[in-house]
Amino acid sequence: MNRFFVRSQLQCFLEEDLGTGDLTTELIVSEETARAVIKAKERGILAGLPFVQELFLMLGGVYVKPLTSEGSEFREGDTILELEGRAEIILSAERLALNLLQSLSGIATRTREFVKALEGTGIKILDTRKTTPGYRFFEKYAVRVGGGSNHRYALYDMVLIKDNHKKVAGGIEEAVRRVKERVSPAYRIEVEVENLEELEKAIELGVDMVMLDNFSPEEVREAVKIVKGTSRIEVSGNITLQNVREYAIEGVNYISSGSIIYGASWIDLSLKVL
Repeated sequence: MNRFFVRSQLQCFLEEDLGTGDLTTELIVSEETARAVIKAKERGILAGLPFVQELFLMLGGVYVKPLTSEGSEFREGDTILELEGRAEIILSAERLALNLLQSLSGIATRTREFVKALEGTGIKILDTRKTTPGYRFFEKYAVRVGGGSNHRYALYDMVLIKDNHKKVAGGIEEAVRRVKERVSPAYRIEVEVENLEELEKAIELGVDMVMLDNFSPEEVREAVKIVKGTSRIEVSGNITLQNVREYAIEGVNYISSGSIIYGASWIDLSLKVL
């Protein structure tokens, strides 16, 4: 974890919420200290604990005692962590701490459900770039906590030729040719294909990975026969928790679903001063 980056992001979050100060708390609280707990109101997988610890470390004056470890399962009624120290800090950081834990635990929980659905297949579940602007680092972190893997982090770390790239270039062959002429061999080249004909062209062009976009399970089986292990295979498009196992076909390496992030529900947690 890049602590400097995390701190800069947390600082932005604090500035957004605190602004010129916590008006209500400043009017009520002076030198009091307090003990508080964060409790679960439903089951889930914990994610975001290191960021909450860093948050209170930045603000100072509050001791954080985790009672549940990152990535572990908690149940309704469980106490996740205890806080003790300056009441003004606990109250002012309450909402940000809960927002981090609730949102990231929701993503980790949903990801873990997909991972369990694919258990025993050897296929990895991937996220996508369908993330909240400014919050991607945290959301992709939560995917890993849940047992999933990250696809490319952003536009700069991998070549992924999609339908609009092919359209602008005049076809898959020209798009791949341009990329291979200009890119370092250090970069992996993936091509999104929309049918078996495009898949055959992609394999002939020697790409590293193909994304089967909106293929049916039957079409995926045919695609595996065409690829014959010459390229890694990612299946994507309309993947749900209900149908993901249908796509767990031998020869498939990855299944990606943006819904493990954007479809995740926040886990209900509460902070209570004792």
